[in-house]
Amino acid sequence: MTVLGDTASERKSAGYLRLGVNIDHVATIRNARGGLHPDPVRAAHQAAGAGADGITAHLREDRRHIRDSDITRLKSELTLPLNLEMAATEEMLRIALRHVPHACCLVPEKREERTTEGGLDVVRSKGSLAHYVEALKAAGIRVSLFIEPDASAVAASADLGADIVELHTGAYCERALEGDAAGVQRELNRIREAAVAASAAGLEVHAGHGLTFDTVGAVARVPEIVELNIGHFLIGEAIFIGLDPAIRQMRTLMIEARSIAGRDR
Repeated sequence: MTVLGDTASERKSAGYLRLGVNIDHVATIRNARGGLHPDPVRAAHQAAGAGADGITAHLREDRRHIRDSDITRLKSELTLPLNLEMAATEEMLRIALRHVPHACCLVPEKREERTTEGGLDVVRSKGSLAHYVEALKAAGIRVSLFIEPDASAVAASADLGADIVELHTGAYCERALEGDAAGVQRELNRIREAAVAASAAGLEVHAGHGLTFDTVGAVARVPEIVELNIGHFLIGEAIFIGLDPAIRQMRTLMIEARSIAGRDR
């Protein structure tokens, strides 16, 4: 593995792949016991120092990890872009319009789920989603839709006027954990095809969910993808090696994968 280079220089290079770090599960640990420790905003600052390009935080209806006060502090203290993940509800819309983060990623949300279980059903929900997309964009907030990697979801996202789609990589990561080589290839093909279609439709392409050191490379090699959002694995790995080294190692793997992709084209 190569040593991570100068991130500022890398950011200026063609084909640079951004890393957004999701800090939700620092807050999960804090909330397990109550109180103020560990502080997710402190984690955001450390992520910035380790080379993250942005910070993601999901304010859920039940406030199971990130709290309203965390969003207030992140918006006031961060110099990096803040990506607020949120359900398409009036409560979350009011919060987003009050804070005006750099971007809002609309995600499906069910009270009983442990984590986001799939992409938005943008095809059947276009009518209800349009209101939120329009309101956020009118406030100058970039709008991302978290979708499954398929052509119909990409087309519906473009029709809605989204700025970005974030492709759900969960199925790919699950197949990799199962050692299902055929399934891995099938899911990677879906991601690649959706990324090409989204880019052709004028959408910025992000990806994320379940990515690890072992699975990030194949997704990072998709040239149309310009940002990966990774959280749970990095926070878990931080228990063993520290957050700064975990983020730096992920950045290194992303840079290596991108350079291989560039040589292969």
